[in-house]
Amino acid sequence: MIENLHRQRVLNFLDMFSNGDLEAALSRCTDDIEFFSNAPIDILPHMGLRHGKADLLDMWKTVHARYSNMRYEIPILIAEGDQVAANIRAFFRKRSNDRVVQFDIATFYTLREGRIARIREIMDTFDLVAQVLERDLAALLAATGPDKT
Repeated sequence: MIENLHRQRVLNFLDMFSNGDLEAALSRCTDDIEFFSNAPIDILPHMGLRHGKADLLDMWKTVHARYSNMRYEIPILIAEGDQVAANIRAFFRKRSNDRVVQFDIATFYTLREGRIARIREIMDTFDLVAQVLERDLAALLAATGPDKT
């Protein structure tokens, strides 16, 4: 079944990325790969929309420069035709202070001719930004809310 093959291709891709083998991960992608993450680019400027292998590699190098040990848990991985959807819990260790940033991502992959052609990530950006900045954003927003400005 093609679904099982695509499922394994995504798992292999994630292993290569998390282990820092970026060239091997890129080899699993089409030349015109499209990546989109809903992360706020004001705070995480390397995220957002990326086109092509060079653009994706540039973003990945930034991620790997900021985080050391990366690992994933994938409680749900579903494949149908050329589409693979994954519920991923990611654990990235910050190089600056060894703190672990833990976040959930819903990731959707589209494959074409056995390679990943599109990656779409949806995550709880509020939680992620709070962890990256190491700030209690809810308290900060409550203190500067609309009735306090």
